Amino acid sequence: MELLGLALPLLVLFVSFGFMVGVLFGFFGMGGAFLITPTLLILDYPAPVAIGSGLAFYFGTSIIAVMKHYDIGQVNYKLGAVMFVGLTIGIEGGRILVFGLEVLGVASLVTGVAYVVLLAAIGLLFLRRALAISDEDDSDDAPDDEIPDIAKRVQAYEIPPMISLVSGGRASLWTISGVGGVVGLVSGLLGVGGGFIRMPAIYYLIGTPLSVAVGTSLFAGLFSGAFGTFTYGLSGSIDLVVVSLLLAGSALGARIGSAATTVVEEDDVIIYFGSMMLLASLAIGMSELANWLGTDALDVVSVVLLVGSSFAVGSIILYEAAKAIRTNEPDRATGDTPERSD
Repeated sequence: MELLGLALPLLVLFVSFGFMVGVLFGFFGMGGAFLITPTLLILDYPAPVAIGSGLAFYFGTSIIAVMKHYDIGQVNYKLGAVMFVGLTIGIEGGRILVFGLEVLGVASLVTGVAYVVLLAAIGLLFLRRALAISDEDDSDDAPDDEIPDIAKRVQAYEIPPMISLVSGGRASLWTISGVGGVVGLVSGLLGVGGGFIRMPAIYYLIGTPLSVAVGTSLFAGLFSGAFGTFTYGLSGSIDLVVVSLLLAGSALGARIGSAATTVVEEDDVIIYFGSMMLLASLAIGMSELANWLGTDALDVVSVVLLVGSSFAVGSIILYEAAKAIRTNEPDRATGDTPERSD
């Protein structure tokens, strides 16, 4: 049985996958295209279509999540606007590069390998940060702020003009623009909104609290997603049916994920994010190995791992958020205001 040109199981997969990706998107500040694009590649969609559809999905979900983060005051608008300039330039460069690679017949291989390396590196970086925080919590001299040491060193280089940050520090406009340019290049090349590297970059290199890094990442990505969708749309590289099904599922998921950031512990956010990156890296690596060996079984396993990991992490987030809400209900009933430990 087919509907909208897709088999029913595939249609259900896209809607449910969109919901869980929406939860992850609102929670981590990522558009989910880092999951959507490789999944479409694994399902044998052409690289330009997978990339264009991933960017279009990102743009749609970013509108929903930015509105929610705006409501809870987790967006640094000045920082996001400055980053957008670099993002735009980088995305155009990445788009040109990916079509050149497609002509050479290596676009899928390059994007797949790049995904594996980037996701694994970022996942390990965040899990290392989570371990460091755990060690600090066990010591008597744990720091009072959550700004990583790398960001403190970056902020120490004062190259005018400087931009004030919500954390109280300042960062050079050139640093912010440079970060935006690199993230934009990856966005255009890999077909992602760039959130899976933009959010860590804002947190680690520019130096904002993690919750603000999530909201600002979404705000900056809103514009880059629109630009990337427009450029790929002009070339007809967007599957509107797939994007519509994914957006239908993510509309609710993104708002739930955004709301969860106010009740789930910061340490847990870091652990979940790092784990998500490593699982995605493993799945895409298995897909590339399957292509090299010509083994369909590994392709199936990679799809199950990629989709299954998003469902698993998304379910954990929903569970933790529900548990936190239930725990706080007695406090609200007595008029007390529970504090979230950062």
